[in-house]
Amino acid sequence: MSGLLPQLPAPQRRTTDPFTLGLASGDPAPDGVVLWTRLAPRPGAEDGLGGMAGRPAVVDWEIAEDERFTRVVGRGSETAVPELAYSVHAEPTGLRAGREYFYRFRSDGHLSPVARTRTAPTAGAAVPALTVAAASCAKFGAGHFTAYRALAADEPDLVLHLGDYIYETDEGEVRDPGGPEPTDLAGYRRTHAHQKTDEDLQAAHAVGPWLVVWDDHELVNNWAGGDRGRDPDRRRAAFQAYYEHMPLRRASVPRGLDLQLYRRVHWGSLASFHMLDTRQYRGGDSITGAEQERWLLDGFRSSTAGWDVLGQQVFFAQRSGGRKSGDSWAAYPRSWERIVRGWTDAGVRNAVVLTGDEHVHHANEILTGDGARPVGVELVTTSVTSGGDGSGDGSDAGGGENPHIRYREDRRGYLLTRFEPTALRAEFRVVERVSSPGAAEVSRSRPAVPRDRRAGRPARRRRSAPGTPPPNRAVPHRRPPACSTGAPDAPR
Repeated sequence: MSGLLPQLPAPQRRTTDPFTLGLASGDPAPDGVVLWTRLAPRPGAEDGLGGMAGRPAVVDWEIAEDERFTRVVGRGSETAVPELAYSVHAEPTGLRAGREYFYRFRSDGHLSPVARTRTAPTAGAAVPALTVAAASCAKFGAGHFTAYRALAADEPDLVLHLGDYIYETDEGEVRDPGGPEPTDLAGYRRTHAHQKTDEDLQAAHAVGPWLVVWDDHELVNNWAGGDRGRDPDRRRAAFQAYYEHMPLRRASVPRGLDLQLYRRVHWGSLASFHMLDTRQYRGGDSITGAEQERWLLDGFRSSTAGWDVLGQQVFFAQRSGGRKSGDSWAAYPRSWERIVRGWTDAGVRNAVVLTGDEHVHHANEILTGDGARPVGVELVTTSVTSGGDGSGDGSDAGGGENPHIRYREDRRGYLLTRFEPTALRAEFRVVERVSSPGAAEVSRSRPAVPRDRRAGRPARRRRSAPGTPPPNRAVPHRRPPACSTGAPDAPR
């Protein structure tokens, strides 16, 4: 942290607001968090620089324990430069663990709105509960971001965005996507900026910290690791624009044709979040690449968390008949088997996979490779808008071929989960429509019951962190009536 500085000067009379893209925070640690904004008085400027003058700009930030900023705990300054599209990634430290904070920015006399964030609990600390929202697939032209507004109203402690934050395509079935398909840096910057002008998305970012990973549309449809040599300039442009617009730590600044996204965040003794990149390193028989796979398996072996959560992009559970895709874990069966065997051999207490990409809500049991027994749970969030209003099709089962698929629904929305030491509850939130604004939210509630589902040989005993619950497994069960309702580990 830059330390306590003199009081910031009173804001001057505004002429052109540079904070048109809102605020965001992310990657919480016990002593700090990333604070993000981008100066863009004209978000659609042709050069991609948001109407800034082309010279560096000083941006001051404040973080406080209260929304009125009477208890300010830190201040600092960042220099926003054209080389990073005037984005700001401040990383205050020295904060208290497991606490709610409020933050804001000021630049050239202009004061930003106020947003909320929180730090992670200290390592091993007992945590009674954690509410996590998960979202993916927000195609601007396909509909209104009503789901983001509903997500903000739920006030989750943490938000996981599981990919397709933007779409590179320029179709506009419902809304103007903001321009043609991007192919260069200025184009990707304009696409991201247009996305972030949406007030519902800004509200979702302002409610709490996000953990983000990408899927394919942040670059181009169905790109994967094998495409590294194809159109490298477009790849570099998309990667840089993604970093510029996400609340990521400086460790994720793109380096050549790589951007470091896989990382681990601990939430006391309650949960560890293993955020995966299943796009960038595909090759051979691995969807994650060898280095990321080793990092993940090492994380399983060292985990003492009550829940080990994989935040990732594409369908994980086995699926027979119907829709099959080479763009899923099914195309990498050896990689899938090593991961599942890795968490069962390590004695992981409760493996939960949170997935995006599908545009349909799912609740799945994850079975051993021979289908003999369940060893984990997959919860798939539907899209925010992609796919339009949807068919409204929902069922409690995947049919005779897929009895482990307990629930599916083709509507737009997001996933809301509540982790507790002995149980996990998931609610599949949906909205009536995205083809017009202001649609009502409908909640689909799916309680989960704790069960011990570790497979195969007995798991070896592991040292438990303080507050760690006994082994248990939360498994989706039959739908009841609808109701409303740590510090990142560097990859090795």
